[in-house]
Amino acid sequence: MFTGIVEELGAVAGVEEQADAVRLTVRGPLVVVDARRGDSIAVNGCCLTVTDHTAETFTADVMKESLDRTSLGRLTVGDPVNLERAMRADGRFGGHLVQGHVDGTGVVVSRTPSAHWDVVRITCPVGLARYVAEKGSIAVDGTSLTVVEITDGDTPTFTVSLIPTTLEATTLGSRRPDDLVNLEVDVLAKHLERLMS
Repeated sequence: MFTGIVEELGAVAGVEEQADAVRLTVRGPLVVVDARRGDSIAVNGCCLTVTDHTAETFTADVMKESLDRTSLGRLTVGDPVNLERAMRADGRFGGHLVQGHVDGTGVVVSRTPSAHWDVVRITCPVGLARYVAEKGSIAVDGTSLTVVEITDGDTPTFTVSLIPTTLEATTLGSRRPDDLVNLEVDVLAKHLERLMS
């Protein structure tokens, strides 16, 4: 379980292609300071299991399901990534409940800069749009954000406002139109729908 509060802006240090998977090595000195084999670290919102680590990097296997549902398969050496360690039971809960189970991807449509923040519009897959609510929570590349506005239609979109801290401390500061981002909708909405049905 994660909170969507990005701890470190890391970078891809290695990508090893395999038959139906990728072995990803990520540089993130802060998140590996207490890492152990088997720990969970979210990379752009996708929960990965540490298989090996050094003082500055960790390695994780990314299976086909994750490659199909996320943007991780497009990562190349040097790409920046959002990193967050799994939440401790006695830790602060700063964002919202984030599982690290990416539901799908969206595409940045536009970004409108303001004096103190940027407004970013992102597409949302039709099957996920029903879980997105104004003033509700959504994780974009693992970053806990509040939905500002939603537009329905053949290609639903939503907007989020990014404060200076988010622009500086996450990959969202450099995302541009046509960039692919990972989306995780609020798990409580999915459970509620399942119970109601």
